[in-house]
Amino acid sequence: MIRIRFHGRGGHGVKTASRIVGTAAFLAGYQVQDSPIYGAERRGAPVTAFTRIDTTSILERGVITQPDLIICGDETLLESPATGVLGGAENASAVFINTSNLEALKAKVKVDAPMVALDITQRTFDRIGKASALSVGLGAAAVRLSGLITLEQLRDAVRTELEELGLEKPMIEKNLLLAEEVYGALKKVAMRDGPASAKEAIHDMGYDHVLLGTPSILAPGNAEARQTGSWRVERPEIDYEHCTRCGLCFVHCPDGAIALDEQGYPVIDYDHCKGCLICLEQCPRHSIVSKKEVRSW
Repeated sequence: MIRIRFHGRGGHGVKTASRIVGTAAFLAGYQVQDSPIYGAERRGAPVTAFTRIDTTSILERGVITQPDLIICGDETLLESPATGVLGGAENASAVFINTSNLEALKAKVKVDAPMVALDITQRTFDRIGKASALSVGLGAAAVRLSGLITLEQLRDAVRTELEELGLEKPMIEKNLLLAEEVYGALKKVAMRDGPASAKEAIHDMGYDHVLLGTPSILAPGNAEARQTGSWRVERPEIDYEHCTRCGLCFVHCPDGAIALDEQGYPVIDYDHCKGCLICLEQCPRHSIVSKKEVRSW
């Protein structure tokens, strides 16, 4: 069995990436299981998805703790051990990171597994015109690294999943080109023998206090201290020469990341802006534009 674990943020399309891999493997004749896991759904929050591929019936269920492949769609997830991206990495055959600077990342984060990198975000932006959804690129990376699935099977899976999501044909064609590009840019990794390829142990999940499963808020808010700006893929910027100070962006920002200065002009708090671009959609003068976010470690 090959176990693949995807990590990303809400809006990246991690769930769809897992489905693309599962569908492609099914078309290749394998037994497949794919499933996501996440808490309250919100843009930018950590999301994990799992895909299992085997030649026989898959009897395992739930979380993959010992993955053969780890697919990380956002390098900022590695900043916090709480995200669990590198859990079980010591037995993984490869850890794939969506990044343009692998050497800088290696200097920042220690990974006990072979690392593979490709800038999926930039390739998605170049092909699609925006980089908010990385599902096809991440799915294509996992397919190629597994070495089990042909390019044609990948294409069929991408088309099937995107049609089910209701995408228009021109957009599907762009995503197919993206899938081909990512598939061609990577090579199959050699799968290790060991704990990751053996039957996983059954883990006792235990029981937590009832308050963890209820919407009870007993502590003071800490949203200001939690800098969510690193969640962005695209960054809104205001053209003040054309801004009329209507305040619609300020009113509609769901995270309160836009304030008004003394003259009434909107000011974006980039430490907390998640890049949802609702402000861009609401601006009647089109005075807000979107630019690809660029990060450096």
